[in-house]
Amino acid sequence: MSIKTTDLERTNLEAHVDLCAERYQQLDYRLGIIEIKMEGIGRDIKAGNSSMNKVIITAAGSILAGLLGLVATLLIKF
Repeated sequence: MSIKTTDLERTNLEAHVDLCAERYQQLDYRLGIIEIKMEGIGRDIKAGNSSMNKVIITAAGSILAGLLGLVATLLIKF
């Protein structure tokens, strides 16, 4: 997005400074909103990773228990 300058801004330094200050204030505001959203996304990712780790550990435990049961059954039969 291109910022258009006015004729007044080109000829008057004070007007240019005031307009730049307003632009920077708007940029700071927008970056603040983005920062807040990114922090929320980061928290959501950490919570999702934690849940995924629990699911993986539970699944691995179930598979291991099933394999141990199979081995025990085979040992008892033979």
